[in-house]
Amino acid sequence: MARVRPGEAANPAPPTVARIRVRFAKRGRLRFLSHRDVARSIERAVRRAGIPVSHSHGFSPHPRLSWIGAAPTGAASEAEYLEIGLIRPVDPAELAGALDAALPEGLDVLAVAVAEGVPLAERIDASEWRIELPGVSADDLRRAVAALEAADTVVVERVTPAGRREVDVRGALVDARVVDGAAAAADPVAVGPCELPVHEEAGDGDPFVPRSSLPPGASVCAILTAVVRQTTPAVRPDDVLGALDVVAGLKPPVPAKATRMAQGLLDDRGRLADPLGTHRVTTRV
Repeated sequence: MARVRPGEAANPAPPTVARIRVRFAKRGRLRFLSHRDVARSIERAVRRAGIPVSHSHGFSPHPRLSWIGAAPTGAASEAEYLEIGLIRPVDPAELAGALDAALPEGLDVLAVAVAEGVPLAERIDASEWRIELPGVSADDLRRAVAALEAADTVVVERVTPAGRREVDVRGALVDARVVDGAAAAADPVAVGPCELPVHEEAGDGDPFVPRSSLPPGASVCAILTAVVRQTTPAVRPDDVLGALDVVAGLKPPVPAKATRMAQGLLDDRGRLADPLGTHRVTTRV
């Protein structure tokens, strides 16, 4: 094995001279990918696309890809963020097109921007989640949300590899709004329809519920839009559902579908600022 001489770099890789920030979506069945699976897929896509990514130094160099607030396994997202270090500047639109073409369907590049100014991690302190609850009426959900907002503290337990952790959902909840799924279906442009997670018949290993097993009334579907601060540990959609169960005994009869719609900095009106700023290049929706 060749030895590294004193003062000589173990891996004389080219330095990082530019960074690109990427917003991408995790859709469809790919929402069941873990963060590790998503990271592996994007690393492979970066290589296939020929992106001049920079690498860490040392005996085991890794591509300089930085992740911010990955969505939990099982949750879809329209607002995942990634920063890519580059050994030379590239055109953001060309990078977006090449990366999107190399990714599997369901991991979709939505927008890119040159990384400038405040670090990406300091541009995000909250998330907006859309949670579809098949089998739950809008009125029942409104009553449960009202009970949650009236409480000072609502703590739920989460099982982690390190053991059980307590999460204060109420302390992280900034805003919660309820939409009737029927109204959403009538105005899909503004809100988007509420989709039942069913197939006519589910096969082995199918994460969806067979329609024949749905309880009476499961065709009803309410939608909860919740804005939560990025706390430690982060409050996830299943924590919000757990809090609704604690305060009002609300339990969806079939699995809920959660989608992260946005991440960013909260303003005084509870809205989230775009982390990519005004100079982003949009690729598709």
